[in-house]
This record gives sequence, structure tokens and C-alpha cells, in this order.
Amino acid sequence: MPTIAYQLYCSRNFPPIDDTLAMLSQAGYKAVEGYGGLYGDLDALKAGLDRNGLSMPSGHFGLDMVEGDPARTLEVARTLGVQKVFIPWMAPDLRGTDLDSWRSIAQRLASALAPIRDEGFAVGWHNHDWDFADLGGTTPMDLIVESGLDLELDLGWVTRAGLDPVETLRRFSGRVRAVHVKDIAPQGENAEEDGWADVGHGTQTWPAIKAELDAQGIDHFVIEHDNPSDHARFARRSLEAVQAW
Repeated sequence: MPTIAYQLYCSRNFPPIDDTLAMLSQAGYKAVEGYGGLYGDLDALKAGLDRNGLSMPSGHFGLDMVEGDPARTLEVARTLGVQKVFIPWMAPDLRGTDLDSWRSIAQRLASALAPIRDEGFAVGWHNHDWDFADLGGTTPMDLIVESGLDLELDLGWVTRAGLDPVETLRRFSGRVRAVHVKDIAPQGENAEEDGWADVGHGTQTWPAIKAELDAQGIDHFVIEHDNPSDHARFARRSLEAVQAW
């Protein structure tokens, strides 16, 4: 059975987290994906997950934590049951500007995640659109994969980068450990939600994407919307769409 999770970052504007976990459980979710802002009180978060019958098979961890405090990263992952650790972001001033600087950054990411991988966790990078920049025949994403890291491929940001999700999945075949299932609103719509849409209610070609996911054996789907105006509506409608696959 596939894992269908909800990225808790979607609900950052709808506190408290306990209410969000209850809402997700009632909507039918069995799994979530964590992010750095939730990792303060681990015992309370773990209790909330358990109380609502939710697991957390993957989590987003900032480079500052992974690189600066790998012991804390491991503590968080073990306490919450995280099996896949993904770095999701790099501030603009830390990003590369050319091939050589991005090659150094890719190695930095790989080195930061090495102690986590050595403890038996899957590790990788979660993309946006800027990491597909053309560096003269290659991209930061290519360099990150060449450094030995796997990917959590955000299909929404792939499309925002002007790329085809199916072709991009094939480009990184064998290296994708999970995907962010994210939809794009038709042009000019959902401006108040930054142009994103509930999964299955936008322009992504889900039948073709799902066929490629199946062909590669990718079965870890993380539902996400960067700025839903109603997170309960988004959670419910998106889960219904993915379950219909």
C-alpha cells in the first residue's frame, strides 16, 4: 500500500498543531511529514501523533540543524519515527551562483547528511524551482544527485520551473525516495493562494504522472499546498483525489 502523507507546513497558519492532527485524522490521513518549526517539544508532538493514529515516516530538517547538530537531528528522527530525512531549503545568500560554487554546495549537503545516513536513515534533498537553474548543461539538482544524495521530488515546483514532471521523474529514475504531490491552479486563478490548487483540482497531468510513479515503484506521496486559504478543505479534497488514483 502506498504511503499518503500530509506536509504539516501546509497548516502553519492554522494553529494549534493538536487541532491540525485531529483534523487530519478525521479526514482519513494515516501519515504526516514534519518540518523544523514543530520539533521543539518532541514529547508533546509524539503524543499528538499517537493520539490521532498518525505516523511520521519522513521529515524536513534545516541544514543548520543537520550540519550543526547531527545528534539533535537523530534524536528528533528517532523520537518521531522518521525514516527519511530531507533538507528542504537553502537561504538565497547560501546558494551557489555558478557551476563551481554549486558543486561545493552539493558536497556540503552530502557531508552534512552523511552522519544521518550512517545511522541507517534515508537522506536527501527537497527541491524548489531555483535548483533547476541552468549551469551550462547541468543544474544544481544534477550536482546534488551526483554527490550521492537522493531526492524528495516536489512535482509542483518542477512544473513551476518550466519542466515536465514525468520527464523529470525519468531523469532522476532510481533516486527519488518520495514525491510532493502538489497542483497548480489555472493561470490567473487562486491568486490568494499563490497560484497553487488542491490536488486534483489544478492543471497537473496526474494520470501520466501516476503511471510513471508506478513504473518506478515510487509509493511515498506527500500532499502539499504552500498557502491554502482553508487547510481542512485542502486536506480533505486532496486526499480524496490521491486515493482515487
